[in-house]
Amino acid sequence: MRWYRALRGLSGAAHRALPLRQAVLHRCGFSTSAAARKDFFQDLESQFKAFREKAAAAMPGSDWSPIQVTKGLPPERADIVIVGGGVMGWSVAYWLKKKEKVRDGVRVLVVEKDPTYSQASSVLSCGGIRQQFSLKENILLSLASADFLKNINDHLGVVNEDPVDLQFNHSGYLFLASPDVAPIMEENYTIQRDLGAKVILLSPTQLKDRFPWINTDGIALASYGLENEGWFDPWTLLNAFRCKAMSMGVYQCFGEVTGFRCSSQKAETTDGDFVNIKRIKYVDVRMPNSLEYQPVECAVVVNAAGASSGKIADMLGIGHGPKQTMAGIPLPVEPRKRFVYVVHCPDGPGLECPFLIDYSGFYLRREGLGGNYITGMSPEETEEPDVSNLDVDHDFFHDKVWPLLCHRLPPFECLKVSGAWAGYYDYNTFDQNAIVGTHPLVNNMFFVTGFSGHGLQQSPAVGRAVVELILDGGFQTIDLSAFDFKRILYHEPILERNIV
Repeated sequence: MRWYRALRGLSGAAHRALPLRQAVLHRCGFSTSAAARKDFFQDLESQFKAFREKAAAAMPGSDWSPIQVTKGLPPERADIVIVGGGVMGWSVAYWLKKKEKVRDGVRVLVVEKDPTYSQASSVLSCGGIRQQFSLKENILLSLASADFLKNINDHLGVVNEDPVDLQFNHSGYLFLASPDVAPIMEENYTIQRDLGAKVILLSPTQLKDRFPWINTDGIALASYGLENEGWFDPWTLLNAFRCKAMSMGVYQCFGEVTGFRCSSQKAETTDGDFVNIKRIKYVDVRMPNSLEYQPVECAVVVNAAGASSGKIADMLGIGHGPKQTMAGIPLPVEPRKRFVYVVHCPDGPGLECPFLIDYSGFYLRREGLGGNYITGMSPEETEEPDVSNLDVDHDFFHDKVWPLLCHRLPPFECLKVSGAWAGYYDYNTFDQNAIVGTHPLVNNMFFVTGFSGHGLQQSPAVGRAVVELILDGGFQTIDLSAFDFKRILYHEPILERNIV
């Protein structure tokens, strides 16, 4: 301790008595040469620098962690594994961290198989948001999500990063109804207004006055959203959720889920039948372009795999049992390919152009400025395109979309197709609505899938609802119990009358 007391005694006089400092260092066994002193203090400073860097890295927003993680591999254990790194998966991840009581109290891993997001439904969508639905749950979800998006930097802003700019265009949705469906539009309007949506009905004359470029032949009624409707940039929203969630401590892994390891036990139903109840213990994640895989021990799995969510459920044996039994009913979600066409029409409508939905099935919205628009429509059930790739069928535009488009909007008789792309819907073949909740035979997998085209716009509110179900044991803000898997078991579809 003599050297410690000697060094401590230098604090007040070191700057005045360099010879004394050298004497003490010599007494304590240190060399008093200039080179030796320089090496000692440089080494000490480098250690302090390393410590400061590690401390800074441990602050929120960094990827430093006390958990040993091999670069590129997921951690060996996570409390919650989210399968699917699209906007829905990252929304769930964000809300999990938002609701945790203690930092790193919930260890969350997001697994995404497509590092480039080149086939991700989130970024290949048209980016629309509307409240013009017929189901109460869909209206409330989109109202809550619109509020989130309008105040996005209050939620997803990251310290020392640029503010999030969604490029939210509030031009509204405009639905056109034929005489056959006008009564349904009126019923939907009443529900929407009662729940707080700002929507108005327009007669053909009012429609023509407001939008003179529309041919009103065959239109009996129109519904127009005044607030909280329009479109935004999907890629920006996905990245905003992802960056914020990772700044809060969420782990990201690019890999493919190839299987699950489960425990099971038999249970007797009220009918006296015996079923196997599974509980997922491990998720097997295979690395990209490799045979290497990592088993991840977990407590909860969230199936947010979008168009691939049916395949994920199949890995667990969901739907493999005898038909007409609980074990024999699969998750009814499959990929459906949809084409989006970019057209240039110099005489088309300008800034007043809303997101137009015609009763014939086609849609159109402005894309930036300069006479650019995007358009498309869903094919008939018997004409569903091949989903093995994302190739675009250009004949579909010329044969199906264009005739309807130029009839309703005469300026579009003269246009040029300047681009096109295709994306996947996570299509719920049962009733085209979301499936949110657990499966009765796999008690720790939560579904958040089957949105059939309106998942992106509802992702902020749905992510929060799923996390309430996981952490609180039930819905707290918006009751989505109608979207439970049980409706599929009981053959009780809930039908949305405003599917686009």
